Amino acid sequence: MSAPDAATFRDYLALTKPRLSLLSVLTALIGYYAARPASDLAEVCWLLLGTALAAGGVAVLNQWLEHETDARMARTADRPIPTGKVPTGSAFVLGSLMCIVALFLLFGRVDRLAALFTLLTLVSYLAWYTPAKRWSVWSTEIGAVAGAFPPLIGWSAGEGRVSTLGWILFAILYFWQIPHFMAVAWTYRRDYSAVNFPMLPVRDEAGGKVALWALINTVALGVVSLLPLYWGLATWVYGSVAALGGGWFLWRAIVFLRPEGRDRAARRLFLTSILYLPLVLGSLVADRLIFR
Repeated sequence: MSAPDAATFRDYLALTKPRLSLLSVLTALIGYYAARPASDLAEVCWLLLGTALAAGGVAVLNQWLEHETDARMARTADRPIPTGKVPTGSAFVLGSLMCIVALFLLFGRVDRLAALFTLLTLVSYLAWYTPAKRWSVWSTEIGAVAGAFPPLIGWSAGEGRVSTLGWILFAILYFWQIPHFMAVAWTYRRDYSAVNFPMLPVRDEAGGKVALWALINTVALGVVSLLPLYWGLATWVYGSVAALGGGWFLWRAIVFLRPEGRDRAARRLFLTSILYLPLVLGSLVADRLIFR
């Protein structure tokens, strides 16, 4: 067997999962501007840098922890560590340094509470979610907690505390992740089964429970997304977008319930979830900055 090619910058960049990390950065920024802070460009830049380093660092450490199972799944076997391009030691050092620098930047340049929520994100993702994937059917819900922290990082950076709307953003991110990942996990259920991850899409071979759980959380998402309007934290401009987006998302979740064509419905539910989040969160920020 020939030796793997030397790692390139692109390989190290891939370890940071740029698209997933970008989601964390953008939702932190959503939380920041939804809090309507006084304009401070330097603080925004430090927030973006700190959040990006934390998100990228946790992605690197996650792949360091899971490189053995990644090597056994078709969808992850070509990642830099399983292919041997990036040594495990190098990945550990890179991920650790990124997380440490992120915490110092956020603590010293942004806000201590923002740094605390970042620390909670790192700990819950690496020490709770990652090992839970091996033993718990609830690993998706555990991971959703870690994935919902970024808006709180941004909100606390903007306000210095977290008020009601900040926690609503946390809830929106939490409930959004369940149908989003149910669609992903159903599509790749054979990969997850190959490494004995006991998640719901692996245990429920027919898919009925998977689809029902996705639907329940989609309904919860729709309700939570309308709370800003109900409590006077946003106007009907946002409320209309949230209602229409929620209805569209709900329809895709209902179609996912049907046994026939479930694989295709899962892909469409996934795509809908990708479009739903920036639409609803973007309209909330616009509503807060323009109409309130």
